[in-house]
Amino acid sequence: MQRYFLNKVYEKQETIEVSGDVYHHMIRVMRMTEEDQVYLAFLNQVIVAKIQKVGPETVELIQMGTEEQQKELPVRVTIASGYPKGDKLDLIFQKATELGAFGLEAFPAAASVVKWDHKKRQKKQERLQKIALEAAEQSHRSYCPTVRLYEQQQELIATFSQYTHVLVAYEESAKQNEKGKFVQTLTKLKQEDSLLLLFGPEGGFSPKEIASFEAAGAQCCGLGPRILRAETAPFYALSAISYQTELMASLNV
Repeated sequence: MQRYFLNKVYEKQETIEVSGDVYHHMIRVMRMTEEDQVYLAFLNQVIVAKIQKVGPETVELIQMGTEEQQKELPVRVTIASGYPKGDKLDLIFQKATELGAFGLEAFPAAASVVKWDHKKRQKKQERLQKIALEAAEQSHRSYCPTVRLYEQQQELIATFSQYTHVLVAYEESAKQNEKGKFVQTLTKLKQEDSLLLLFGPEGGFSPKEIASFEAAGAQCCGLGPRILRAETAPFYALSAISYQTELMASLNV
């Protein structure tokens, strides 16, 4: 069943009216008609709705039920990537959405080759938000992550205090066979905790950057003995978090 995200709170009502891009996709692309059913993901609830009336620019639906299955990670994980080369950020944000990331962010690191002015950065952010939306629909998420691209690294560092935990994936930690910080943090995570994970671009982070991160309260960690690519490390981390907080928890281990 097709899923659509509506950026508003659901208040129980007799009919739900949608228009714009959602209407276009329902009626023009999917060619839905009256009696067809869809998922509507509001900010506070996901419902099953049936098309009742199709107009020239709007479609009216009625609620048939609610989605009960939990689709979101029990902890809010934000992925922050140093700007990588090419279109790698498209892949990172798409797959991170499928794996349950709550927030998707990127920033200029010392090793980043990409340089975007305000106009290009805004255009890229809009494109990435669309990619995240499509990935959230495809993976049947209840929530679509918000995308944010920073102009300066310091803007990201200023947000550290907003999170319960902040970890930096650092290849020097991996080379030194550091294994404890990531595992310790995962085992301490509680429901509704927030975790910010920083990943470097090609070339990783410089010692100066690491010092700035640690001064702001972040901890460095290794992600196993192998050095992972900029686009691989976030997927490894999110998969490990899902295993610890969802699969293991379901077994009451």
